Amino acid sequence: MAVKIRLRRMGAKKAPFYRVVVADSRYPRDGRFIEEIGYYDPTKEPSVVNIDAEKAKTWIANGAQPTDTVKDLLKKEGVL
Repeated sequence: MAVKIRLRRMGAKKAPFYRVVVADSRYPRDGRFIEEIGYYDPTKEPSVVNIDAEKAKTWIANGAQPTDTVKDLLKKEGVL
């Protein structure tokens, strides 16, 4: 099972809001997920990022691969 840490799009049309989730890579973007570890709101100025660092580190240690966007957010938050 290939596990990814990725963004799940929420919110209205033209007003995106993302949740950072751990999901099997075979599931759809907004489909089933294993655990929610944070959120990202790019519509605010400055953008709001809140990620549970301990959960993220645990999942990465267990082999979960973050997507490119999530990797940038984790670096911004100081997790990676």
